[in-house]
Amino acid sequence: MSADPAPLRRRVVEWEDPLVGAAEAKTLGGLEYLNAMIAGRIPPPPIAVLMNLELVSASRGTAVFTCTPDESVYNPIGAVHGGFMCTALDSALGCAVHSTLRAGQGYTSLEIKVNYLRALNTVSGVLTVTGTVTKPGSRVAFAEGVVTDSEGRTVATASSTLLVFEV
Repeated sequence: MSADPAPLRRRVVEWEDPLVGAAEAKTLGGLEYLNAMIAGRIPPPPIAVLMNLELVSASRGTAVFTCTPDESVYNPIGAVHGGFMCTALDSALGCAVHSTLRAGQGYTSLEIKVNYLRALNTVSGVLTVTGTVTKPGSRVAFAEGVVTDSEGRTVATASSTLLVFEV
């Protein structure tokens, strides 16, 4: 005889029009844009809202996010899905590169390599995701990132190559 099913969990996601922020990206330098997002003058992108990913600081060549994964990002074995960490790292690496760009420039990931060092679950607490540019560029930029858990342990690292282009 099987146990009664667990109560259904629910998560509602609401976001603002992403094209409002995209329009601002054409007129603001990258660091100015990211700091406007931190200050709440530009809405965060929908992916950040979906993942509970918050940009908490940005300086030239660096972007730091925090997030607290919940059960909605679990894989079939009851741990945080690696894709969640990869997406968080991709966001931090991309925003680190964005912080080096002038108004009218954009970027996209060409490749990302992630090393998973430790499993995560809801007990892992707040994660800090830091992206740092290792080589800025006018056509291609390189960045590295690290995810740490609430106890400061490194749980994942990444390196990425990003294409820089005119928007």
